[in-house]
Amino acid sequence: MPDASVPPAAAVRIEAEGDCCVVTVGGIWSITAAPPAWPGPPPGATGIALRAADLGRWDSSLPFFLAGVRRAGRAAGLPCDDADLPPRLRDLLAQLETVQAGGAPADRTDSLLTVVGLATREVAVQARAILDFVGECALSAVRLARSPRRFRWADCAAEMQQCGAMALPIVSLISFLVGVTLAYTGAIVLRQFGGDIWIADLVGLSMVREMGAVMTAVVLAGRTGAAYAATLGNMKANEEIDALATLGIPPVQFLVLPRLLALAVMMPVLALYANALGILGGLVVAYSLLAIPPTAFWVELLTIVDLSDVASGVIKAAAFGLIVGLAGCLRGLQAERSADGVGRATTSAVVTALLLLVIADALFAVLFNVLGI
Repeated sequence: MPDASVPPAAAVRIEAEGDCCVVTVGGIWSITAAPPAWPGPPPGATGIALRAADLGRWDSSLPFFLAGVRRAGRAAGLPCDDADLPPRLRDLLAQLETVQAGGAPADRTDSLLTVVGLATREVAVQARAILDFVGECALSAVRLARSPRRFRWADCAAEMQQCGAMALPIVSLISFLVGVTLAYTGAIVLRQFGGDIWIADLVGLSMVREMGAVMTAVVLAGRTGAAYAATLGNMKANEEIDALATLGIPPVQFLVLPRLLALAVMMPVLALYANALGILGGLVVAYSLLAIPPTAFWVELLTIVDLSDVASGVIKAAAFGLIVGLAGCLRGLQAERSADGVGRATTSAVVTALLLLVIADALFAVLFNVLGI
C-alpha cells in the first residue's frame, strides 16, 4: 500500500470560491518532471488566489509555474493574491516577477553615425594609449642610459637569440620564396621587351629597399610580437607584474626595454639576411628560366643597388623592430586577467603591429622620396 506520509507528485487543484478562482498546488515539484497543466482562469472569474496544501519538496519549477499562472491572470485582467503561499515561496515568486518585469534588453541597432562615432573615439583612445606607452618607454630608456648597470643584459641577449637566431629558418624560407616570386613576375613582362637582365634590378631594389624589411617585420609580428603579448599577458594574469610593481621594480624597465632593444638590434640583421636570400631566389630564377649567368646578374645588381638603398632598408628594419616590440608589449600589459583575455591580447598585438607597420612603411616612402634617397 502507498505510504500516506509521502506527498504525491506535483498536483494542481482548481476550485471556485464565489467569483474567485482558487489555484491550490501540492505534492512534490521537480524540474525533471513535467509540470501539471494549467488550463487558464475559468470564464466569469474576477480574481485568482494562490494557495498551497500538502506541499512537499519543491524546486524552481514551482515558482516558474506560479509565475505563469500570474501572467495568465494578468493577461485576462484578473488580480492575483498570493498571501496564502508559504513565505519562502512568496519571496521567490516576487523576485521572479521582478526579474521578468525587467525583461530582455531591446534589440537596438545603432545608426551608422553612432557606429562611426564610437569607432573614432576608440581609435583616439588607442592612439593615446600607444603614445603614453611610447613616452613611458622613452623615459625608462633615458633613466637606464644614466645607469647602464641596471639594464638586464642577460635577458636582452636571450631575447636576441629568440627573435634572431630562432627566426632564421622561417625568414630564410619566406625571403627566398619572395625573391623567386618577384623574379617570376618580372620575367613575364621583361622578356617581352628583351630586358631579361633587368630582372636583377627588379629583385635587387625590391628586396633591399622594401620587401626584405617588410616581410621580416611581418614574420616577427606574427612570431615574436605575439609571443611577447602572450608572455606579458600571462604574467599579468598571474599577478607577476603587480608583484614587480609592489617590489618597486618598474615593469617597463624590467620587462619591456630588453625586448625592445633585442628586436631593434636583430631586425636589421635579419633584414640584411632576408635581402641576401631574396636576391639568391631571384638569381636562381634568372639562371634557370632566362639563362642569365650569375656573374652578369651580380654585375647588373651592383650597378643599380648602392649603399643608400641598403641603408634605407636597414633604417626601416630598425624602426619596424621597435614597432613590433611596442605593439606586443603594450597589448600584453593591457591584457585582461583571464585565458580569454590573453588570447585576445595576442591577436590584438599582431593586428596592431601590422597596421602600424603599413603606416610606418608609407611614411618612410614619402620621407625617402622627399629626401631623394
